[in-house]
Amino acid sequence: MSVSDKMRGFAEKSSWIRKMFEEGARLKAQYGAENVFDFSLGNPDLPPPPKFYETIREKGADTSPGVHSYMPNSGYQWVRDAIARKMSIEQGITVNGDDMIMTCGAAGGLNVILKALLNPGEEVILLAPYFVEYNFYIDNHGGVPKVVNTDEEFNIDIDAIAAAITPQTKVVIINSPNNPTGQVYSRENLARLGNLLSESSKKLETTIYLISDEPYRKIIFDDTEVPSIFNSYTNSIVASSYSKDLSLPGERIGYLATHPEIFEKPQLLGALNLANRILGFVNAPAMMQRIVAELQDETVDNSIYARRKDLFCTILEEAGYDFLHPKGAFYIFPKAPGGDDVKFCAILQEEKILAVPGRGFGSPGYFRLAFCVPDEVISGSAEAFKRALTKI
Repeated sequence: MSVSDKMRGFAEKSSWIRKMFEEGARLKAQYGAENVFDFSLGNPDLPPPPKFYETIREKGADTSPGVHSYMPNSGYQWVRDAIARKMSIEQGITVNGDDMIMTCGAAGGLNVILKALLNPGEEVILLAPYFVEYNFYIDNHGGVPKVVNTDEEFNIDIDAIAAAITPQTKVVIINSPNNPTGQVYSRENLARLGNLLSESSKKLETTIYLISDEPYRKIIFDDTEVPSIFNSYTNSIVASSYSKDLSLPGERIGYLATHPEIFEKPQLLGALNLANRILGFVNAPAMMQRIVAELQDETVDNSIYARRKDLFCTILEEAGYDFLHPKGAFYIFPKAPGGDDVKFCAILQEEKILAVPGRGFGSPGYFRLAFCVPDEVISGSAEAFKRALTKI
């Protein structure tokens, strides 16, 4: 067998979303795409803001010498400065362009951070439910994932995290607004988490880092606040991208930013820059860097996601599903009727509904629905969701 045992195992563990994609293709070929209700993929379907197209035409016409040349690994300084100004407003603390590195999406940023921080065998605490790829990113760099459950409303469980911290703990990763639940962690919970990590670091005579994965920061509903982790904990790093708020997932453009007063900042930034290079990212795409710098005050029409969220929640409530209304992102994470998420997702497939079992996100007993789909797909699924419940 030419493929490594590890990769064969990883392929099996990461297969839920892939399986749903393949099943969706089969159902659409059999019944027609218009008769299948596919809520399996978190692939934003809204167009980028109009200014994106204006800017890409302008930047594409630039024939200045060296415009497509190599650049510093951290990215163009003026791009980082522009993003830092916006981030300073979001985080409520002054962030400088020198505190940032442009990355190949948030995924690239997370891998760069973990490469820079982890020694073999050190532990990374994940809060379930979580984005499944975190496990693989941690393994990429010799770390050990340690899963801690959130509470019954998917909020941070401080006591559970405290019980999970050991002398080997190096990183805690949070994702808010959260994929797959749509939960947004409160300012109070983040402050308590920051206090816990400060006290634990002091007690263990180490530094525990907090990483916040924030690509959904601007996809929020009902005036929800997304609090600053920089105001909660000094040894924190943000990873984000423009995949969701500008609908540019295929362009792989994002950034990471360290707290301005993070421990041993010069050494850390040096390690992050080196990791960016030796992992093969080298630098984020030049054209996209120049474009997003001009779009710091732009976002997709979030009212469309809000409308779809309300429509979907109404359909699920009227059918009798048990779930929390999402505060952000574009997912709903209901409890699986009968308790078996895999079994219930199979029942949904019988009704031509595609959903992802919660165990794919570390939380069996739930299932994820992505509402980044046209309104008619959501509205058309109402009777199918009702029928599925009769089969339990």
